[in-house]
Amino acid sequence: MIKVLGHKSPDTDSTGSPIIWAWYLTEVKGTPARPMLLGEPNTEAAFMLKRWDLPKPEIIAEVAAGEDVVIVDTNNPAELPSGINDANILQIIDHHMLAGGLKTRAPIDITIRPLACTATIMHDLMGADAARMPDNIKCAMLSCILSDTLEFRSPTTTPHDREVAEGLARDLGISIPDYAAELFAAKSDVSAFSDAELLRMDSKEYSLAGKELRVSVLETTSPAPLLNRKAGLIQAMAGVAAEDGADQVLLFIVDILREEATLLVPNDLVRQLAEASFGASVTGDTVVLPGIMSRKKQIIPMLKL
Repeated sequence: MIKVLGHKSPDTDSTGSPIIWAWYLTEVKGTPARPMLLGEPNTEAAFMLKRWDLPKPEIIAEVAAGEDVVIVDTNNPAELPSGINDANILQIIDHHMLAGGLKTRAPIDITIRPLACTATIMHDLMGADAARMPDNIKCAMLSCILSDTLEFRSPTTTPHDREVAEGLARDLGISIPDYAAELFAAKSDVSAFSDAELLRMDSKEYSLAGKELRVSVLETTSPAPLLNRKAGLIQAMAGVAAEDGADQVLLFIVDILREEATLLVPNDLVRQLAEASFGASVTGDTVVLPGIMSRKKQIIPMLKL
């Protein structure tokens, strides 16, 4: 049995893509596969599962040596189980920059394309077999694309991502604006989470100038409730960083509708980073960054000290 898994802190793409590809391997290729998660899905991903009656994949912390694995939506060992290099990696499907560090036992099938969403790549890899997807798998694919593109607002969006999403929506009879509003409402409802959980909810590890950073993003159509928790979020940063082996947590609150990000600025290190990276003038404990929406394309590539 092949385990199909995405990255830690699973968002919608890293929850939906394992489901999609496990379906394809099992039902089309005749190779039994199961989707797995490396943590609890975020609120938007959990909504997708419930909305389309998709069973929540099993949550695992490790993979066994020699176990057959397909990796989707990441190629970064820091975002995968610690024993990943002892597993038998069969395939990688991803849309992020090449991180390096994964080792395989034999040549494997790797697809990394500059598209906004892993699910878009999967649609292409399926070819004509994509038409065989049942409606709930198509709905998962549409959810992934709308989430990763922020309903085509993100600068990572390509015409092809949009074309695939619009084709799926037509097939399903779904209004993209209406469904995206449902998705983003679910993404924005984080009232049940602690400050530390919010800092880890959608987070990537990144090394910069000898500093280990946890770069966290919270995408929302309603930033006020998050900004009202600013003091608690800032206070929790030191503990989260210490527990996770980081020097600093960076939190960007992305306003989907206004198409801007607010960076919390707890200390001089983050102030210097904001000014050097984004040309910002920081006078308080937050700074608004107009047009900044994508960690992959607009945040991590710009970070400098």
